[in-house]
Amino acid sequence: MPNLPRVTASLLVANVLVYLLQQSGGGDGLLVNFALWPLGPGHVESLGHGSFVRIGFEPWQLITYSFLHGSTTHILFNMLALWMFGGPVENVLGERRFAIFYFACVLGAACAQLAVMYLFQPGNFYPTVGASGGVFGLLLAFAMFYPHARLALMFVPIPVPAPIFVTGYMILELILGVTGTQAGVAHFAHLGGAIVGFVLIRVWRQRAQPRS
Repeated sequence: MPNLPRVTASLLVANVLVYLLQQSGGGDGLLVNFALWPLGPGHVESLGHGSFVRIGFEPWQLITYSFLHGSTTHILFNMLALWMFGGPVENVLGERRFAIFYFACVLGAACAQLAVMYLFQPGNFYPTVGASGGVFGLLLAFAMFYPHARLALMFVPIPVPAPIFVTGYMILELILGVTGTQAGVAHFAHLGGAIVGFVLIRVWRQRAQPRS
């Protein structure tokens, strides 16, 4: 990946390698230990042959869940977005701030998902996986750094200015989340990642402004 900045390229490689490991037979163990599980008491599941495993939330899952994916389509879309938006955003922020930004969005997405499940879905117990929280943060950052760029959905090929595209996308995510549409998609995690990204960029911009 000679044309990609280093952190973006490293994230792409890491995600693909972890997904290949999932597909090679280690998927269940990775899911049990490193997916994002809901807050609260864990569940004890039988592995057969008299052995049991406890499944539940652990602090490291706030980051590790973002390297796991549920399907080939899931990782393809996330990696395509990381490839498209990661490089331009990293070119603006630099390696260190880009890494901080990406993982802050991942963490914000995880916290939003945990809060929604704890408050509104207390009876549900399922894992959350995917880099979408970080990717949505990058999408929002791209719109803020490149406001004159134009974006279009693959199935609606009408280019619109990036800020309008991203605002519309976020409104759609909110509607889908509130109405419970697309079960199994963590819409509020996407929004959490984008919100954290927006706040972080605003803070950095304010600190960069000269003081009179």
